Amino acid sequence: MCGEDAYGRQTDGQGAYGARAAGTGAAARDVRVTTDGLPEWLRPVADAAATVRPQQLSRFLPPATGGRQSAVLILFGEAARGPELLLMERAGTLRSHAGQPSFPGGSLDPEDGDPEGDGPLRAALREAWEETGLDPSGVQLFGVLPRLYIPVSGFVVTPVLGWWREPSPVGAVDQAETARVFTVPVADLTDPAHRVTTRHPSGHVGPAFTVEGALVWGFTAGLIDRILHYAGWEVPWDRDKQVPLDWRS
Repeated sequence: MCGEDAYGRQTDGQGAYGARAAGTGAAARDVRVTTDGLPEWLRPVADAAATVRPQQLSRFLPPATGGRQSAVLILFGEAARGPELLLMERAGTLRSHAGQPSFPGGSLDPEDGDPEGDGPLRAALREAWEETGLDPSGVQLFGVLPRLYIPVSGFVVTPVLGWWREPSPVGAVDQAETARVFTVPVADLTDPAHRVTTRHPSGHVGPAFTVEGALVWGFTAGLIDRILHYAGWEVPWDRDKQVPLDWRS
């Protein structure tokens, strides 16, 4: 049975990720979490993921019932400047989180499977492919963080950790959804010169990062901040240094 994916492209009923991956074997392979063969510098992140509790990551926790089940891929790679993270900037015309830098991710689809099982793993990889063109076969999933909540959109988010074992070309697949795709060196994220706080119109103050011409804030920045902290990578920084959300204007 044919249908359309999130971008209106025709599919064969497997969804966009399933249709493309059928030729590469990526969809058919087992989606599993393993720390085998991780580079030593990633071990602190894997160790932290195995023990961290939801309350240590955010004060916004999922409700007992309801919410839109979703997943994001927190993908670590290694390039000339050392370890790096893959981020994207959402299109400014979107209804939800417009213009914000974020991890690749989105809602679970039926073909992703059980939300209580492998569904979030498959969704994180599928969404990363749909948004950035990432080849999922080059990604090793090595950890899953506790589910968190984004009150403004009602998303119940499962953060999935990945090691970009075999990097592939990435870019904005659909400009209507994604403005750009970029990587950020972890060294820049830990550099106090790039660390600030922002105040949301709601009054909430949270960590942020000024990197690669972008202000990374909100849910994404909060997760990065906690990963740096619990992995032991955090460097003391000025928490009184605050910038507005429209800091580039």
